[in-house]
Amino acid sequence: MKTKTIYAFIAITFGLTWGLTASTMLLSDYLPPFLAELNMSNPLFLLAVYSPGLAGIILVWRNFGLKGLGSFIKRVTMWRASIWWWLLVIVAIPAIMYAGAAIKGPIENIFPFSPWYSVFPALGLALLLGPVEEFGWRGVALPLLQRKFSRFWSGLILGSIWMLWHLPAFVLSGSVQSGWSFAPFFAGGVATSLIYTAMYNDTRGSLLFAVLLHLQMNNPIWPDAQPWDNLLLAVIAIIVVWINRKRMFNKQGGVTKILHPQDEDLEVDK
Repeated sequence: MKTKTIYAFIAITFGLTWGLTASTMLLSDYLPPFLAELNMSNPLFLLAVYSPGLAGIILVWRNFGLKGLGSFIKRVTMWRASIWWWLLVIVAIPAIMYAGAAIKGPIENIFPFSPWYSVFPALGLALLLGPVEEFGWRGVALPLLQRKFSRFWSGLILGSIWMLWHLPAFVLSGSVQSGWSFAPFFAGGVATSLIYTAMYNDTRGSLLFAVLLHLQMNNPIWPDAQPWDNLLLAVIAIIVVWINRKRMFNKQGGVTKILHPQDEDLEVDK
C-alpha cells in the first residue's frame, strides 16, 4: 500500500459521511421515511457511521487481496500488551468518565439500565458502531502517517482529522453531540488520539486495543461527563506522551505496516 493512499482513505471517509449526511438533510422531503431520518434504522446513516472502517477495509482488500484482508483483520487477535494498557482500558477510562460526571454535577443514576440485563443489547450496539471506525483510523491511516511523521505528529494530525469527521453530528438535531460544545470535544479527541497512538505502537499495531478503547469511550454505562472528561483525557495524554517522549518524537520505530506482523512479507514499503 502506497503512503499516498492516505488521501484516498480521507476522501472515501469524508465523502461518504459528509456527503450522505448533507444529502439526507437537503433531500429529506423527497426521501421515503426510512431514509429521511438519520437513525439506526436508516441504512444511509449506518453507511455514514461505518465509513472510516469501510474505507480501511476496501483499501486493504484493493491493495492486498482477500489473503491480505484476512491478515489485516487478524490484528484484532493481538492481545499481548503491558499491564498498564490493560489498566488504562479497564480501570482508568471508567474512572475518568465517573470523575468527569461528578465534576459536572451529582450523578443521579449511576447505572441507567432497568432491568439490569438491558445493558447487554446496549453494549452490543456500542461495539458495532464506534469501534468499527478503528479499522480505518488506527488500522490504515495511522501506519501510513507514521511513514512520514513521528508518532506524536501522526497522532496529532490523525486526531484533528478524526474530530473534524464528527462535525456533522453536531449539526444534527436529536444526536447526542448536538447538545455538546465542539471545541472541548475536539481538544479531548485530539488528546485521546495521542493515547491511541502510543498504545497502538506499544502493542505492535493491535486493533484489539484500539477497538476496546473506543468501546470504553462510547460505553453506554457511563454517565454523561462532557466536557470534563475531555480535560481529564488531556491530562492522561500528557502523562502518556511524557512517559513515551523518546519514542513519541522519534520518526523511527513506529508501526508502518498494515498487515499482521507475522505476514509483513506480503507487503512492500512504497
